[in-house]
Amino acid sequence: MENFPVISLNKLNGEERKPTMEKIKDACENWGFFELVDHGIPHDLMDTVERLTKEHYRKCMEQRFKELMATKGLDSVQTEVKDMDWESTFHLRHLPESNISQIPDLTDDYRVVMKEFAQRLETLAEELLDLLCENLGLEKGYLKKAFYGSRGPTFGTKVANYPPCPKPELVKGLRAHTDAGGIILLFQDDKVSGLQLLKDGQWIDVPPMRHSIVVNLGDQLEVITNGKYKSVEHRVIAQTDGTRMSIASFFNPGSDAVIYPAPTLVERSEAEEKKQVYPKFVFEDYMNLYAGLKFEAKEPRFEALKASNVNLGPNPVATA
Repeated sequence: MENFPVISLNKLNGEERKPTMEKIKDACENWGFFELVDHGIPHDLMDTVERLTKEHYRKCMEQRFKELMATKGLDSVQTEVKDMDWESTFHLRHLPESNISQIPDLTDDYRVVMKEFAQRLETLAEELLDLLCENLGLEKGYLKKAFYGSRGPTFGTKVANYPPCPKPELVKGLRAHTDAGGIILLFQDDKVSGLQLLKDGQWIDVPPMRHSIVVNLGDQLEVITNGKYKSVEHRVIAQTDGTRMSIASFFNPGSDAVIYPAPTLVERSEAEEKKQVYPKFVFEDYMNLYAGLKFEAKEPRFEALKASNVNLGPNPVATA
């Protein structure tokens, strides 16, 4: 099996730009995931985010999680559990407006640090979207513009901890799924593993690497690229030892953004005699559908939206 793609953003400067862009292209087309180093986010900021996240879990969430799992009987199951995950989570919203000040139990230091970290990730997400545009032959800013609803994109973070699990063969940390949104940036534990992606019918570990950011593509980028890039199924395997930290930030379309395949990419597909297979829809409608079908295949979601998008009119055509 080939190595998991690791990409240094420093190599975009100078002679190594072309092979680095090729590496990003290959990762987007064949993996749906890649790991970023030299991404510009200060390591000391990442260390502080990790320290405060782990402190917050121990002080505010660990006991609550143990009690919840005991109440649900998940700590003593004898058969495979298919409707729950072994994870402790809370969610932060950054765009269109932040809710960090309203989340209970967060220290002031943690709020300040998470706000700065989110701003750094937002900048990185926008930079990555432009690199994807370059590789796709789309004008700079196309993907960011495609994500804009009336209030801009949506951006939020899921802070998760995956505690030690007594029966990891029966309970997943997080069941297999694709991500609904746009581009996802993950800061994960560098000591406790568990994240896996599905490639060529095999589950492959996403290697923990200190100070890296793992990037994966969501369903919306699959639609906009008309299937050239794919969202990829992934899961978290629970571990018997160690608590795995996962801070996943989702740079998504605005709720009222209309999503459809980029016309120039549709024209290219037609020239290659590949038909357009993706629908046109309002992002919020997709999310409403996804809420009940997250852990099922994505293709029926696309088909359901094809049948219901008749009121949105035809897709624009390429003019250049």
